[in-house]
Amino acid sequence: MFPLYDTIPSRRKPYVVYTLILINVVLFIYQQTLSRAELIQFLYNFGLVPARFTSQRWSQIWHLRTGLDLYSPKWFSLVSHMFLHGGWSHLIGNMWFLGVFGDNVEDNMGHTMFAIFYISSGILAALVHFVFSLNSQVPMVGASGAVSAVMGAYYVLFPYSRVVSFVPTFFLPFLIAIPAGVYLLVWFAFQIISGIADSAVSSGVAYWAHIGGFVIGMIWGLFRRKKVYYY
Repeated sequence: MFPLYDTIPSRRKPYVVYTLILINVVLFIYQQTLSRAELIQFLYNFGLVPARFTSQRWSQIWHLRTGLDLYSPKWFSLVSHMFLHGGWSHLIGNMWFLGVFGDNVEDNMGHTMFAIFYISSGILAALVHFVFSLNSQVPMVGASGAVSAVMGAYYVLFPYSRVVSFVPTFFLPFLIAIPAGVYLLVWFAFQIISGIADSAVSSGVAYWAHIGGFVIGMIWGLFRRKKVYYY
C-alpha cells in the first residue's frame, strides 16, 4: 500500500516541508556529480557512522576528509545524515512520505516549531540507531528517522483522517481510503517486526531509527494535542 494523499486539506502552505524537500533534492543531485571514491568519502564524512564515536582507531585508519580538505565534525553528522540519500528510490520514498504527512503536521505546529521538531526528532532517531549499532562502520544516511517522527505526530494528531493509497493487485491496481490510524499503525508494526528480524541478519535498513522516530513523533503529537485542547 503506497500512500498518495490524505483527506485533510492544509490551511496554509507547508513552506518548511517544501524547503526540506528542496534541500534534500539539491544535495542528492550534488552527490550524483561525485566520482565513486568522492561519494564514498562524502557519505562517510557526513553520514552517521557509529564507529566514529566509539572507536578512535577506526577514525584514524580511514583518515576521512571532505572535498574541501577539512575534517567534518563527527557530531555534525547527527544532522547532516538526514539530508543525504543512498539512491533515487530512497530519496523519492522519503520525500513522498514527508509531502503526504508533513503538510498537516506543519500546519498544526506552525513553521518554526515544525522545523525544530523535524531536526530534533531526526537527531534523536539517529541516536536510537546509534544505540543498536554501536560498532557499525556503515554510514547511515537518509531522512527516514525524521520522516518517521512526522508520521508518528500525524498518527496522534490526525487519527481519523483517511490516507488514499495505491494497492496493486494481480489484475488491476485500485485506490483505497484507509484510516490514517490503521495505516500508520500497520506501518509501525512492520518496522518493529523488521527491526527484530534485522538484528539477526542485517539488511542495511535503519529500522530502529524508524521506530525511534515514530515514537518520538507520537510524544510530540501528544504534547501538541494537549496544548491545542486545553490551552
